[in-house]
Amino acid sequence: MYHYVRNIRQSRYPDIKGLELKDFIEQIEYLKKHYNFVTIEQINSSYDDGEPLPEKALLLTFDDGYAEHFNFVYPILKKHNIQGCFYPPAKVITENVLLDVNKIHFILASTKNHDALIIEIARLLSIYKSEYKLDDFDYYYNKLAVTGRFDTAQVIFIKRLLQHELDEKLRNIIADELFKKYIEIDENVFCQELYMNEQQIEHLIRDGMHVGSHGYNHNWWDKLSVSDLEKEIDLSLDFLQHV
Repeated sequence: MYHYVRNIRQSRYPDIKGLELKDFIEQIEYLKKHYNFVTIEQINSSYDDGEPLPEKALLLTFDDGYAEHFNFVYPILKKHNIQGCFYPPAKVITENVLLDVNKIHFILASTKNHDALIIEIARLLSIYKSEYKLDDFDYYYNKLAVTGRFDTAQVIFIKRLLQHELDEKLRNIIADELFKKYIEIDENVFCQELYMNEQQIEHLIRDGMHVGSHGYNHNWWDKLSVSDLEKEIDLSLDFLQHV
C-alpha cells in the first residue's frame, strides 16, 4: 500500500513523509523476484469463487489519487506488466478540492518549528472556543499528544486534532488558516498539481489498471454517524459508476 511516491529530496517539500521514487523502483524489482503479482480480478475470483492464488501473492495499491501515481508510478508498472490498484477519494476528482489531510501533511512539511505551529493552533482554538464550546487547549493536548511509531507527540496531536477530534466545520476553518499562513500557494492551483484529473483516471482504466474509491471525502468512517456513512458510500459508488 503506497501513498506519496516522488523525488522527495528534490521537491518543494523535502520533509513530506513518503517514498523516494528510486526506492520504489528498487522495491518493484525486489518484489518481482520474490513474489507473484496478482490483479484485482484474481483477488475477486479468489474471494467470490474460491479460485486459488499463487504462493506469495502480492497486490499493489496506491491511495489518495496523487498525480505522481499517474506520472511516475503508472509507467513503471506498465514497464513490468503489473496491474496497480488506484484508490482516489472521489471528491478530489469530481470537485477539485484539497483534502484537509493533505493540507495537514504539507503544513507539517513546510515548517520544522512545530512548537510555533502548535502555538498558532492554540491561538485559533482560543478564538473559536466560545462559538464551538471547546475545552481548554491543555485538555486536547493531554488527550491527543502521544508519541507514535513514525511521528512525534506534537505531530500526532496536530493530526488527530485536525482530522477527527474537532467539529468538521472548525477543522476546515483551522486547516484553511494554517494552509494560507504556511503554504502561501493558491489552493486551487495546489490541488491541480497534487491530484490526478478525470482524463488520467480514465486512461488508467483503459490501460488495464484498477481504479476504486478511497471514500468520497476521505473521512474516518468509524467516526461517522450511520446516516453520514451511508452518504459517503452512496457518493463513492456513484463515482465508481461514472469513471
